[in-house]
Amino acid sequence: MSRIWAGIDSGKGHHHGLALDADGKTLLSRRVANDEPELLKLIGDVLDLADGRQVTWAIDMTGGEPALLLALLVGHGQEVLYMPGRLVNRASDGYRGEGKTDARDAYVIADQARMRRDLRPVRPGDEAAVELKLLTGRRADLVEDRTRVVNRLRGTLLSMFPALERTLEITNTGPLRLLTGYQTPAAIRRAGATRLAKWLANRKVRSARALAEAAVEAAERQHTAVPGEKTIAKLVHTLAEEVMALNEQITEIDKLIEGRFREHELADIILSVPGIGATLGAEFLAAVGGDLDEFDSPDALAAFAGVAPAPRDSGKVSGNLHRPAAYHRRLQRVFYTSALVSVRCDPNSRKFYDRKRAEGKKHVQAVLALARRRVNVIWALIRDRRCYQVTPPATTAA
Repeated sequence: MSRIWAGIDSGKGHHHGLALDADGKTLLSRRVANDEPELLKLIGDVLDLADGRQVTWAIDMTGGEPALLLALLVGHGQEVLYMPGRLVNRASDGYRGEGKTDARDAYVIADQARMRRDLRPVRPGDEAAVELKLLTGRRADLVEDRTRVVNRLRGTLLSMFPALERTLEITNTGPLRLLTGYQTPAAIRRAGATRLAKWLANRKVRSARALAEAAVEAAERQHTAVPGEKTIAKLVHTLAEEVMALNEQITEIDKLIEGRFREHELADIILSVPGIGATLGAEFLAAVGGDLDEFDSPDALAAFAGVAPAPRDSGKVSGNLHRPAAYHRRLQRVFYTSALVSVRCDPNSRKFYDRKRAEGKKHVQAVLALARRRVNVIWALIRDRRCYQVTPPATTAA
């Protein structure tokens, strides 16, 4: 059956839509505002051109800027394929001309969708998966912000008080609370261990006495004030408060993620797998769209997650495997991190890991092998709608 291929080069304020027939002839090329009336008109015009033929849409983003367009296409029952921007850039080199325009990119997207058979369909996903994707994305942003501020705090404190920077674990609440009140060696020496411990205890800091003594000991090793100490101390105070504020925001969003995740029908099954908690479970559901209907087999899920090695053979070289170029990085993180944790808490995972190490694999290789095995486990559990159970080893009578 003949069909029409429509490519969308998405943008913030405008999208460019281009439609091709089965022979690659351009039927329509238009720049439209990211506004519902214009987007509806584009969809209607493409469907009119189809005149009963099937229309396949292809787009270079699956969220954010084209979210309204995707919602309209799904609402109209249209088939939508996803072509990552990386593939668009690579494919553009094979087309005539050197300039880069939205119309050219839309043509490349439509033409590649016409010729390729490996593009993944865009599915709307269930409401919970959409919400978890938004929440986990926001959490990732907050964690990145916190890492940036912590690094800046470390560098600032190091420029004024190296001994204290070495002593404190700045990512913990107690040291951060200490830096909101005392930053310089002189201030800590004046306070003394007893007074400082009381000040920390009043602010509900754990192990206040030990922390105070460590800070005073660090202050006794530095009696020289560096140039700009007062300004540096103010910056340390501000940065410490920023880290604490980000910690509170992350804690709040973790509660939202856990609450929404536990409402999902697959939550109990996913949580039963050792090494997977609410956050990793939420990231898993967000990545796969709420279920595994899109994946025909565990192998397809493993390839999507980037835990199935891809061959790189050439000439006389064979059996050369490497990490695939295209994969879902957050989903890979879910499987790898959970595998790493499960080695410590699940006897089955530990046994598998030890066997891989005995075969000569390095630590990372053994964990990746375990992550690949866990894809099969999660796939089977969700397919059968049952929870993970540790089967006790069989014992023989003496």
